[in-house]
Amino acid sequence: MHIGLNLVFLVPGDTGGMEVAARELLPELVAAAPDVRFTAFVNEEAAAESGPWHDAMEHVVVPVQARNRVQWVRGEQLLLPRLAGGVGCDLVHSLGSTGPARGGFRRVVTIHDLIYKHFPEAHFGLRAMGMKALVPLAARRSDRVIADSQATRDDIVELLKIPADRVDVVPLAARPPRSAPEPEADLRARLNLGDRPLVVSTSAKRPHKNLMRLLQAHALMPAPRPLLVLPGYVTDYEAELRAEAARLGITDDVLFLGWMEDAALEGLLAAAVCVAFPSLYEGFGLPVLEAMMRGVPVVCSARSSLAEVAGDAALLADPEDPAAIAAAMQRVLTEPELAADLIRRGYEQSARFTWRATAEGCLASYRRALSA
Repeated sequence: MHIGLNLVFLVPGDTGGMEVAARELLPELVAAAPDVRFTAFVNEEAAAESGPWHDAMEHVVVPVQARNRVQWVRGEQLLLPRLAGGVGCDLVHSLGSTGPARGGFRRVVTIHDLIYKHFPEAHFGLRAMGMKALVPLAARRSDRVIADSQATRDDIVELLKIPADRVDVVPLAARPPRSAPEPEADLRARLNLGDRPLVVSTSAKRPHKNLMRLLQAHALMPAPRPLLVLPGYVTDYEAELRAEAARLGITDDVLFLGWMEDAALEGLLAAAVCVAFPSLYEGFGLPVLEAMMRGVPVVCSARSSLAEVAGDAALLADPEDPAAIAAAMQRVLTEPELAADLIRRGYEQSARFTWRATAEGCLASYRRALSA
């Protein structure tokens, strides 16, 4: 069996959770199926970077710069089918929610979420147009569709009208720490964190992540408040978040940080008393499992896949109710027995999700596609 892996979408450092999933999954696929030949199809940006597409398997460069959306679509829809056919792929698995509509091979696509359906404002310009056209096309033209969660599977069936028996649920897993955490004392001094307890929200600064209500929840907490730390790359939406913090009078209680090196982010999580993740919609919710794996209590939304991923190992709150979010965070900060129980449950819950299981689920989906 010769499996092609469509990574044309993946621009290193620019593709978020889909890049995390690809980097963790590829080596496990090779380890789980040593008798299978894998070929990764990568764009020019990824070809110039280190990654499992270099180390774990052979790779073929699709000659496009995928930061340019037009080139990305051209590479995936026109060039990839020829290249995959040229090396004799039996099946191509597209890992980034879109995939080629044609080719002389079976097709599997992983659709991570349908956020463009629920929150159209999350994408804009060519990307928005591409998602609206290419995700449904990939779902219709693929022999199997993989969803990260039952919630996403239900969305695919309901919103894209894909028969339920063609959709496989294959959960993701937490990413282990990639470096040792920066010592807490050094981190606090460098970032001027003071000595207050830290509540961290590791989410992109985008409207559907619900950080506006998280700020409102933080303002409802009694003084002295913990320091709410919001790491992540800067977006246009951050200006609105900063304005809301000023309006609420909590500017001194909120710290906006940009993109962080792995050691600094690990240090921030190690120092946190709580991770708050009140997102309105997630296809899976990797930050929840990643916090649990690191022994950090989690407060998260009860929406979409998050309740499914968190199980009974987090405090769930209505993401549209700032008072409920505030009450959950306050409980973690003031009830040490509860916090210790959440840590214990979090370790157990995160251990249930492994990248080897994800790889085996993908391989099972390939076999279904090839036997159809």
